[in-house]
Amino acid sequence: MARTTSVLQRYGSALLLALAAPAVPAQATADATAQLERGNGPEPSTLDAHRCQEVACGNVLRDLYEGLVTEDAQGRLVPGIAERWTVSADGRTWTFVLRPGLRWSNGEALDAAQVVASFRRAFAPATAAPFGELFDALDGARAVQAGTLAPERLGVGAPDPRTVVFRLTRSASLPALLTLPIAFPVYLPAVERHGAQHTQPGRLVSNGAYRLASWTPQANLVVEKNPQFHDAARVALPRVRFHVTEDAAAELQRFAAGDLDITEVVPPQPLPALRARFGEQLRLSPYLGAFWLGLNTTQPPFRPACASARCAEQALALRRALTMAIDRDKLTRYVTGLGETPAYGIVPPGIAGYAPAAMPWASWTQAQREAHARALYRHAGYSPERPLVLELRYNTSTPHRRLSLAVAAMWKQTLGVQVRLRNEEWKVFVQNRKQRAITQAFRGGWIGDLPDARNFLAAFANDGPLNWMGYDDAGYRERLARADAAATEAARNAWLRAAEQRLLNDNAAIPLYFYTSKHLVSRRVRGFQANALDRHASRWLSLSP
Repeated sequence: MARTTSVLQRYGSALLLALAAPAVPAQATADATAQLERGNGPEPSTLDAHRCQEVACGNVLRDLYEGLVTEDAQGRLVPGIAERWTVSADGRTWTFVLRPGLRWSNGEALDAAQVVASFRRAFAPATAAPFGELFDALDGARAVQAGTLAPERLGVGAPDPRTVVFRLTRSASLPALLTLPIAFPVYLPAVERHGAQHTQPGRLVSNGAYRLASWTPQANLVVEKNPQFHDAARVALPRVRFHVTEDAAAELQRFAAGDLDITEVVPPQPLPALRARFGEQLRLSPYLGAFWLGLNTTQPPFRPACASARCAEQALALRRALTMAIDRDKLTRYVTGLGETPAYGIVPPGIAGYAPAAMPWASWTQAQREAHARALYRHAGYSPERPLVLELRYNTSTPHRRLSLAVAAMWKQTLGVQVRLRNEEWKVFVQNRKQRAITQAFRGGWIGDLPDARNFLAAFANDGPLNWMGYDDAGYRERLARADAAATEAARNAWLRAAEQRLLNDNAAIPLYFYTSKHLVSRRVRGFQANALDRHASRWLSLSP
């Protein structure tokens, strides 16, 4: 997503200040017909909040819904539909008190019982919520998702219409987790009436600052201000249009032409030229995200060819050879080129109290890495006469294509690997990656849901839908379990680091770089503020005349 024992100990004064002082609202525009035009990357895979697993749907859902806790423009935790909350001394019981008079976008009342019912639906096996595993501290969550416990036994209840109580099996940073789409209240009568089609315009009932007005597949999605929202008076923008912008170069040209107010990304270009062209409209800032390539360890060539120790050793040697053959300095300097930093680990820097792990050879020169990679490649049984033939899969995107071409060239030049590149539309790519049936090497990575190292590591610990590599290691799981049981934050972080180091030593994923957030933002947009999770809900934005 951070695991906490108390608000004061783990969030400190920053959270208390955020709770005490409401976020400064955007300045309202005088034009009631104004519409913000936002680039949003690929087509959202779903608008079912409980099933969302990528940035594209998360951006839209944060406009349509609001959870018990939300974030302001600077990324600070602030009250959402809950006006306040408390935590028990042992950090295992959290009590949230809802605002009075909450309503859905259709005008119906929203109460605590509906919030609880929505949580039960989110963790039911039929929902198959991909982020459910991040709530493993919630009492009964794992068993409910596995189908061995009734959803009614989930550790969340409503003692009265305005109170929601959560029971945890260990201390955890529940408020931060409650900002995720899986924790948004979903209007269940629409789900019961329309099933998967409850997300369509005219059917989707939400509770956030906006409601869904239209959705044109592979083109755009429009949301309009929700008059039933509890803070509607301070929502400045009457309408927002999210554009599908898979081609980053085309997105930039649309911005330059005035068709977009905010881009989702900026294509790889020389930074001085971009600054000269766009000036202060180019927004670059640190971002809690890591880009890596995944290796499917359940299929050849990364699964051992036999049950012997030698076969396992050869499979590991191949994974390490591919990892070491990539020149990350060249990638970040010439291919991405917008402030990204080379990555030799899975967890990005910047998480308080956590010292990230790194590949054992991170301090070597690139020449040393490549020489060792060639030796490992030969040890794995490959040679110029018998080269590895490998498919590298990525979702359709100009930056991903450029990076994949560069990686393929490095593998070819250093090792002699014959790489076949395969790009897929986002929904197809996500499905194939999750199934682990035809993938070999593929585009991966993780954008932080909250500033916690465990958020970047949890997916590798089980056979869930986010473990795209099929990584299966008892020692790794043991280290995560010890982190969960740790009595202090220092001990917890030490075990998390040990888990990350074990994962890196096994080379199931190939770290490439740590992200920066990069957007082009029109001069007429007000309220856009950088934050580590790069979330920019439209309710905090406005347009100058």
